[in-house]
Amino acid sequence: MRSLLLTGTLLLCSIGMFAQNENDSIAETKTELNEVVVEKKKKAVERKADRTIFDFSEQAHLNAGSLLEGLKKLPGLIMSDMVGMLYQGKQLQVYMDGRPLNIYSNELVSYLEGLPANSIEKVEIITNPGAEFPATSGGAIINIVTSKKVNKYLSATYSNGFGYTNYDKSRYRFNNSMTVSAANRLFNWQLQGGQNYSENFRETKFNNRDVVLSNNYSDRVNGYYYLNSGLKFDLKKDRLLINYNLSTSNNAAYIEAEGEGFTADDKGKTKSYYHDVALTYQKRFDDPMKKLDFQFSFNDSRNKFDQQSRLTGTNILNNKTNQAFYQFKTDYNQQLNFLDKSKLSVGVLADRLDFEAINVSTKNLDYNRTTGAAYAEGQATYKKFEFIAGLRLESYNIEGTTDTADLIPFRKTRLFPNGTIQYSLMEQVYAKINYNNKIQLPNTSSLNPNNTNYQNPNVGFFGNPNLDPTIYNNYEVTLSAFEYFTIGYGITDTKNQVINRMVLTDGVFASITENLPEGTVRNFNIGLPIPFMLITKGLKETLQMDFNPDEINFLYLYAGNQKYVIPGIDTKSIWEYNVSAQVLLPAKLKLNANFNTSNTGGNYYYYTVQKPLYQQLNLTFSRKFLSDALSASLYINDIFDMNKQGFGMYGTPLSYTEKYDSRRFGLSFNYKIPTKNKPERETNLINSGSQPGEQNKLGN
Repeated sequence: MRSLLLTGTLLLCSIGMFAQNENDSIAETKTELNEVVVEKKKKAVERKADRTIFDFSEQAHLNAGSLLEGLKKLPGLIMSDMVGMLYQGKQLQVYMDGRPLNIYSNELVSYLEGLPANSIEKVEIITNPGAEFPATSGGAIINIVTSKKVNKYLSATYSNGFGYTNYDKSRYRFNNSMTVSAANRLFNWQLQGGQNYSENFRETKFNNRDVVLSNNYSDRVNGYYYLNSGLKFDLKKDRLLINYNLSTSNNAAYIEAEGEGFTADDKGKTKSYYHDVALTYQKRFDDPMKKLDFQFSFNDSRNKFDQQSRLTGTNILNNKTNQAFYQFKTDYNQQLNFLDKSKLSVGVLADRLDFEAINVSTKNLDYNRTTGAAYAEGQATYKKFEFIAGLRLESYNIEGTTDTADLIPFRKTRLFPNGTIQYSLMEQVYAKINYNNKIQLPNTSSLNPNNTNYQNPNVGFFGNPNLDPTIYNNYEVTLSAFEYFTIGYGITDTKNQVINRMVLTDGVFASITENLPEGTVRNFNIGLPIPFMLITKGLKETLQMDFNPDEINFLYLYAGNQKYVIPGIDTKSIWEYNVSAQVLLPAKLKLNANFNTSNTGGNYYYYTVQKPLYQQLNLTFSRKFLSDALSASLYINDIFDMNKQGFGMYGTPLSYTEKYDSRRFGLSFNYKIPTKNKPERETNLINSGSQPGEQNKLGN
């Protein structure tokens, strides 16, 4: 660690050239019909006190392919069937357009795999959620912003993509999406819709020492459709926003399997339906720093999983889940005359979640959760210091039944504090310490006692309706400079952490969910940008130049270390590495290269990493045409076909390996359809409600 800190100090001066003054945010000024149109240049990465923002809309290497593929390329983010979705060692709670998505595990993977990445505006990873966020957010939040900012006048953007793999035969995927918006005297509206079709292959193997319990070959066909909409009514100073999102998928899998004592040829079908509605009333005052928002939201998720033997025609699994989530919240913000600058935020929240799991015709879990909350958070600046202090009160009432007994009720009221101190060492160079106390309630996928994965005589996956909530104490120290350089260290202490384990019972492999009484996660991460001009022109000349770092040749190096400490067990660290390069080629062609890998031998709780968590090299060539109205990209993912995951279970002979057709070739297009209307200001209706933390948090 000492050598990495020294390296960061030495390179800090070399990355000073990445600083931009305020004028750099103006990309260009055009004169047309005696009007001046000012376009703000988007940053590839924007780092704020509580979050890191990755722009997807203008990053061809991220928005080519599915959202799942784009997320896997982000430095510091790990995604795996076994470990879930982690960022710098923290489990992520998934939000969509500022609201909890409330889907998990296989359903979440299917959702992210179905959503085209070129339909995404940006992804925010909120590493330090404050008091205005639900305490149930756990350690960190990922907020996926689906809507794209468009001009207030009539405008349209069309996106599509095509890709294929050739693992053992050709398999294809394609997507289409359209965003349209307009305004009239009564209201503004925005509509975004599209589809995604994909074919893919996966091979999984479950071993008990040298005995193959199950070797599965799966061909999957996935169909996904979505619609996002927004309406805005201006009521003098106030605004009424109505948002409605809908998505549905119909997936089929054809699985051939063999193992000790059996052979199988099955078909699995998964159908899902998800819709979300939100009503937001924004009260505004003469004082622009005073805001009052009211929001009611509702989302409904329904899933059905069937498995049938193609050899015998018999049904193996017939499982359903139904989930409904209701939430009301109000937030008030007021600037105060205290120190140099200060702000107070307060709010209340109430929500309810109803979940039921059905096996054939038996309801074997009926789960109900009600939450009430109130918070207050203050923000202040004094000279070079910025402070945040918050307190959130939450009350839970959880109850339910299985088909055999009642669940043990969970009723608790608890305070959750948080605090941040940030110091400006020099312009755009910050040191920060942060603490927050959070809770994470078991998600419905972990609670579900039914199998929603493929099952055969030797393999099964099961949830646990009797899981307890997890308590987190998160501590973090970070140094960041000019958006692109960062170095940080964090510790998270957990009680009753919900984890997955592999067990063997009577010769049958099973993935189960349980609570770990105590544990600690230690995380270290460092990101270093290295512009190529530093080599060709030298440090002195480079520092004298004024340029946009997103439009130069550079290399970005990232390394992260996570150690999951379990009392009484000798666990090893997981090191993950990311190398990204941007090269500007002749004819305005841009090359982005992205390589990810990790070490082996490390532990994710009881799992031992036997093969790198995510190892592949991706190349993307992109160019803009027609005065930047048309963006086109050619991508090759996992060019050397290196991605193969493998896990063992600590203290047992069990192991699990997985290989899927990650080597993929494809094309992606994004076209802003021209109109005859005159440009006005930008707005964003689908995502124009208050984003969690946007008006409350410190910004670098």
